Amino acid sequence: MSKIVADAASALQKVLFDGMTIMSGGFGLCGIPENAIAALRAAGTKNLTVISNNAGVDGFGLGLLLESRQIKKMVSSYVGENKEFERQYLAGELELEFNPQGTLAERIRAGGAGIPGFYTKTGVGTIIADGKELKEFNGQIYVLETGLVADLSIVKAWKGDAEGNLIYRKTARNFNPMMATAGTFTLAEVEEIVPVGSLDPDHIHTPGIYVNAIIQGQFEKRIEQRITRKREA
Repeated sequence: MSKIVADAASALQKVLFDGMTIMSGGFGLCGIPENAIAALRAAGTKNLTVISNNAGVDGFGLGLLLESRQIKKMVSSYVGENKEFERQYLAGELELEFNPQGTLAERIRAGGAGIPGFYTKTGVGTIIADGKELKEFNGQIYVLETGLVADLSIVKAWKGDAEGNLIYRKTARNFNPMMATAGTFTLAEVEEIVPVGSLDPDHIHTPGIYVNAIIQGQFEKRIEQRITRKREA
């Protein structure tokens, strides 16, 4: 059965509800689901909890949903590129659950694998461990972290087929494969949809069983921080 949908709005129209939890792939602005984010902005779905490494930048990526005040809580590891995020958080208008980056990745992977929790040394002795269970293994203290799941995962891949099999390209892979496994409904947007059977099975990063809908999108691929050097005379 083909999972190809015309656009993100069509794919999400029966999925969205206020107060839902969404996983959004990407690292900085690399590999972000630009089309799905735009569809969320247009839909006006509010009180969202968004699980993402970061919150985009002002005016782009998840920054669009911050500007429209649709996000209630962010579960992230880095948020330093977004002034509106900073303003909302310091004003008490936005909840934030900080995670060490590796812990965030493993929480998502664990959720997708059906693992409710795991122990890690990362964060022991810091505020990260406050209120969490500690356990000793082989003379070392570890902190219990819980797996993460979402009502919706929105991911971006390089190529995909009608069955939802996905291949990511280089660093744009980042959080996308693990998030694809951890959503009740997963929407994948790709740069190119190819015929079923044309993807080498050994090269597929996300099997189609995890993907509910796939769209071919248009991408701006904005550079997060453009740094140039003056041309030498």
